[in-house]
Amino acid sequence: MAKLHFYYSAMNAGKSTTLLQSNYNYKERGMRTLLFITAIDTRYAPGVIHSRIGLTSEAHVFDKDFDLFEFVKEYIKTEKINCVLVDDAHFMTKEHVLQLARIVDELNIPTLAYGLRSDFMGEPFESSQYLLALAEELVEIKTICHCGRKATMNARIDKNGRIVQEGEQFEVGGNERYISLCRKHFMRGETSFSKQTSDKILQKAV
Repeated sequence: MAKLHFYYSAMNAGKSTTLLQSNYNYKERGMRTLLFITAIDTRYAPGVIHSRIGLTSEAHVFDKDFDLFEFVKEYIKTEKINCVLVDDAHFMTKEHVLQLARIVDELNIPTLAYGLRSDFMGEPFESSQYLLALAEELVEIKTICHCGRKATMNARIDKNGRIVQEGEQFEVGGNERYISLCRKHFMRGETSFSKQTSDKILQKAV
């Protein structure tokens, strides 16, 4: 029985790596997959899923007006598909999530979505809310804060490593733009950079 899976994490936890590993596992068994990535992410090349460890794969690009269900429905008329995988699922809309649910329910194709739960302000992404509500399988991909605790939050930083607290919700970036923090340090607005700076100030004061 096909299911909708939501793999979620904080930034830099290896979501794309996990997706590409799942894709490899399907292909190794002679199965066929369909990969999707947002049109917003053009850091490497349009239509390419790229992981931090160097793994890549071509993917179909979707934007806010793209109908995932209709695309897959037409695609399987000529090609059998065993799994649909979506990277950067937090960039989807509510409608996209409903389309993924239809792929599972009406086309009976397992669908795996990989994304963040919340943005750099701690606010939930629209699509992630509905993935959490509708997916049969919820899987957390874990990573850690600079303090060693589990990281659950995403902080946007500037070129000096300081936290940014305003801006558009959707902004693509990697290690140079985002860091993962535990809730405690996210609420404090404290990164490893700011902690090192405050420690040096205290040492000088002593």
